[in-house]
Amino acid sequence: MRLDAGAPDFEAAFAALVDARRDVDEDVSSAVTTILADVRARGDVAVAERTVQFDGHDLAATGWRIDRATCRAALDALDPALRDAIELAAERIRTYHAAQKPADRDSTDAAGVRLGARWSPVESAGLYVPGGRAAYPSSVLMNAIPAKVAGVGRLAMVTPTPGGVINPLVLAAAEIAGVDEVWRIGGAQAVAALAYGTDRIAPVDVIVGPGNAWVAEAKRQLYGRVGIDMVAGPSEIVVIADGDNDPEWIAADLLSQAEHDPTSQSILFTDDAGFGDAVADAVTRQLTTLATAATAATSWADNGAIIVVPTLADATPLCDRLAPEHLELAVADPEALFAMVRHAGSVFLGRHTPEAVGDYVGGPNHVLPTGRRARFASGLSVLDFMKRTSFLACDAASIAQIGPAAVALATAEGLPAHGRSVALRLGS
Repeated sequence: MRLDAGAPDFEAAFAALVDARRDVDEDVSSAVTTILADVRARGDVAVAERTVQFDGHDLAATGWRIDRATCRAALDALDPALRDAIELAAERIRTYHAAQKPADRDSTDAAGVRLGARWSPVESAGLYVPGGRAAYPSSVLMNAIPAKVAGVGRLAMVTPTPGGVINPLVLAAAEIAGVDEVWRIGGAQAVAALAYGTDRIAPVDVIVGPGNAWVAEAKRQLYGRVGIDMVAGPSEIVVIADGDNDPEWIAADLLSQAEHDPTSQSILFTDDAGFGDAVADAVTRQLTTLATAATAATSWADNGAIIVVPTLADATPLCDRLAPEHLELAVADPEALFAMVRHAGSVFLGRHTPEAVGDYVGGPNHVLPTGRRARFASGLSVLDFMKRTSFLACDAASIAQIGPAAVALATAEGLPAHGRSVALRLGS
């Protein structure tokens, strides 16, 4: 799609782009409900049956759990350069997320009331790791490390192994990240096993990690019984770039998201129409040599856009309407534009900061809100694995100061027992 912000039909065309649904139109809700109920009722038996059905192997033969020795062997077998890369990524992710740990609060106010909050990690967390096309060790690191930094005592990972085949990179990443349990199950049935627990698998408190429509729907339905990170949709990137960029660089950045899935979206805002044309030409050239060209080409053709704006500043309110998962500011002064941006999952500042570096070794989390959810949601963090407990302490003097107001409010609300519980301590 080519759009010009100065065209008379721009607003209608851009509104259609913002509102377009890119999720796979697959009504899985009722089927997932059935699976969840079956796993809750029959536990391991239901999980095993669906593993045969969907993954093509018998857990009785292949084994339910992958032991730590197998994960350690997968790590030890890595090419040294690749192992160094994974360990560098893990260390940077760990350092970044360690700085997110919140501090407890404890203070006494002017009325003499002690009040504050104490943070603590959840006891256990579940991590879903996809198989097939989306089996990425980087996602293991991004989901598991914040949990361990938060202090989660038990981290259970589930991952499908189609045909019984194990992805060694995923196992190596699990070992580096400190995953405690690895189970070779996937799909909605695996999410159900984590949430409800089975004879083999103990239940968890929080479930995180990406997955297909079935996994996302299972997490959505189970929210409330367990915490979840988010219900994510197709990946997306917005790039705001001026004509001083190398069009090959920007084309590669756009394709870095387009290659994820045919429903991914890549959008370029520029104030230079000629540069936009050059980027489009570069995308076409790069697709001829890209191993993921079939996926990327479909994504670019169906969901991509180049939008020409009068000035780069004019792009920021349009970008906020998109609230993209990823935003690159490939300009000479990215800070000036960054100050104008309100809604984005993660922002990449400057010409030498491609989004892809954030997917692997930057440090901030790459699990981010999609589908305009950056308007109200944030990326995965240590806080997703922690909870806050508030506390309050009054003595005779402090309750004498604030208690009468509580009695008045309880009386106004028609809750006499509330009022009495305070009034008795006031001697009235």
